[in-house]
Amino acid sequence: MTDLVKSRLRELVGLELERHDASAAIGDIGAAWWALERAHILSQPDLPLHLRVHWTMLGYAVRQRDLREVAGQTLRLALAPIGSLTGRIPVGNTGRSNVSAFQPMPIPADLRATIEAEPKP
Repeated sequence: MTDLVKSRLRELVGLELERHDASAAIGDIGAAWWALERAHILSQPDLPLHLRVHWTMLGYAVRQRDLREVAGQTLRLALAPIGSLTGRIPVGNTGRSNVSAFQPMPIPADLRATIEAEPKP
């Protein structure tokens, strides 16, 4: 992955994390998780960014007192480095505990268009 692509991914993930923060601040739990899921999809190719998103998800789950999500995020924090090292990242996966950590999922059309528009090395 080129530095330009990494920089753009960080920017896009940052925008989704800002959307999460704004939604969480007004108590819109659904929108807050939606933004985190989008941040997760975007972050998957970059391990440090991917871990950052899972830490954010874990923190939000703790604040929501959602024990199932806390357990799911704890597991995913352990699995993300292994998946990254082995190249077995389930592309499009939303990163939530309500889906299998191993299940590839369709990437939302707007995110797919953004990802595909990135320059290739």
